[in-house]
Amino acid sequence: MLRKLFFNLAYYRRPLWDTGVSPSELLSFIAEHEPGRALELGCGTGTNAITLAKAGWQVIGVDFASRAIRMAKNKAQDSGVKADFRVDDVRRLDSITDQFDLILDIGCFHALSPADHERYIANVDRLLSQTGTYLLYVFFKQDDGEIGPGVSQNAIAKLSQELKLISRADGTERSLRPSAWLRFEKMNGFAPPGLVIR
Repeated sequence: MLRKLFFNLAYYRRPLWDTGVSPSELLSFIAEHEPGRALELGCGTGTNAITLAKAGWQVIGVDFASRAIRMAKNKAQDSGVKADFRVDDVRRLDSITDQFDLILDIGCFHALSPADHERYIANVDRLLSQTGTYLLYVFFKQDDGEIGPGVSQNAIAKLSQELKLISRADGTERSLRPSAWLRFEKMNGFAPPGLVIR
C-alpha cells in the first residue's frame, strides 16, 4: 500500500525515471522487428508504449499508479496514437489473456520485492508468445543487504531458469550502479543458438 502511494505521489512531479525519451535499445528492437502485439509492464506515463504504437504496434501498457495511467492516456491522445493503458498490478494481470510478441519492462522488475518475482515471472511466461521477446532493463543492488530497488544477480539467474536468456548488455544506471539490458525468449521457443554478452 505504501509503495503504491509513493509511486502515485511521485507522478505529481516528474520522477527521475520518467525521462520522456525511449531508449536506444527499444528503438533498435523496433527497427529490427515487424510490428505485432506488445505489453509494457510498469509503463508509467506511456512514453515507450506510445513509441511502439507510433511504429505500428498494438500496445497495452499497465501500471499500478493510476495517476501515471491518466497521464499516459492524455499523452497518447495528444500524440494521435491508439494505445490501451490500464491500471493493473504486474503480479496479477488477471484481465490480460492475450499472447504478446514483445513484453517490455524498463524498471518494473527491479522495483519488486524478491517475494513478488515468482508471480511476475509466471505472468511473463504465460503472456509471451512462443516466438516473442521479453526485453528487460534492470539495475543491480550493490550487495544483498542493500535496501530499496534493484535486483541481485541471483534474481536474474532464477529468471533465466524460466525463460531463455538470449543476450545481455551490461552498463551503468546514471553512472551510479551496474545495470543491464536483457533479452529473453520462451524456453521452448525458437531462439537462435548462443548467448551474446556485450
